[in-house]
Amino acid sequence: MSEQLETSSPRIWVFIEQEEGQPHPVSWELMGAAGRLAEELPGSVVEGVLLGHDVAGIAPLAYRYGAKRVYMIDDPLLETYRNMPYGVGVSKLVTKYTPEIFLFGATTLGRDLAGTIATRVHTGLTADCTELAIDPKQKILAATRPTFGGNLMATILCRKHRPQMATVRPRVLPMPEPLAEAEGELLREPLDLKESDIPVRRLRLIPGEEQLNIEYADVIVAGGRGVGGPGGFKLLEELADALGGVVGASRPVIDAGWLSHEHQVGQTGTTVRPKLYIAAGISGAVQHTVGMSGANFILAINSDPKAPIFQMANASIVGDLYKVIPELIRQVKGTGNGQ
Repeated sequence: MSEQLETSSPRIWVFIEQEEGQPHPVSWELMGAAGRLAEELPGSVVEGVLLGHDVAGIAPLAYRYGAKRVYMIDDPLLETYRNMPYGVGVSKLVTKYTPEIFLFGATTLGRDLAGTIATRVHTGLTADCTELAIDPKQKILAATRPTFGGNLMATILCRKHRPQMATVRPRVLPMPEPLAEAEGELLREPLDLKESDIPVRRLRLIPGEEQLNIEYADVIVAGGRGVGGPGGFKLLEELADALGGVVGASRPVIDAGWLSHEHQVGQTGTTVRPKLYIAAGISGAVQHTVGMSGANFILAINSDPKAPIFQMANASIVGDLYKVIPELIRQVKGTGNGQ
């Protein structure tokens, strides 16, 4: 493909988020989505944007996930994320190469940076999207996100300004399978900043407590108000440990102070896509189910046979969770049924 044809082709960009040289998995989830958008937008090309220091080794992985080209700014000033140099660098790339669509992960870094870029280049930004598509009539990005507390879904179009920008939470989109081998082009661009140009300095890093990584857990045992109190979550934790998983919770549990916010699954918490999701004492309000509907297998346990959670569960147990969970623990540990 000639440079002239590539230049005239709509560019679908994905910001490749990385920390200490390790790419965030949401970057590859977005690459998969960008590939699907490209199929709906004939002639478009999927490309990545990568900033950091000594990060060129990430580019070959981006090609395997579908990027035909990676625009990279590699500079010591970018070794640790700071909004100003990242914002300046990415905005320069946007102005120079004029992408049609630009996707970011709705992580702490991605949300901070995406808002800055949208402001700098005078375009719109749809945050926390759950679905991305190309409008069949207008051939522009149709970004869908929950609104009114998750009770309604709104599809937003950016008709006049470019790029069309959106952030997507980790695990909302499926992880694509990487190609065994793939080639692409690495295009290096300068940052053209000095340390004295940056108003924020990193003096030192104070490590915090290790955070729960519920987003990418394969097994989650989650509890709701039906657990009855904070003591009940010790039982769920025992089951989660036996299964090699982690404990999750619905929003009422967090609001009641039974668990910390990092355990929350749902619209105002974390979106997850585990292989197994056990929902114990969770009624199934849409604010919660929007965050776990992508699970491969859902087991619901509730004493109310009419609980909405049963409508989306792959398997259901109507009963007292304080009788059901201990039996599950015994069977998982191999002590049930005489084993």
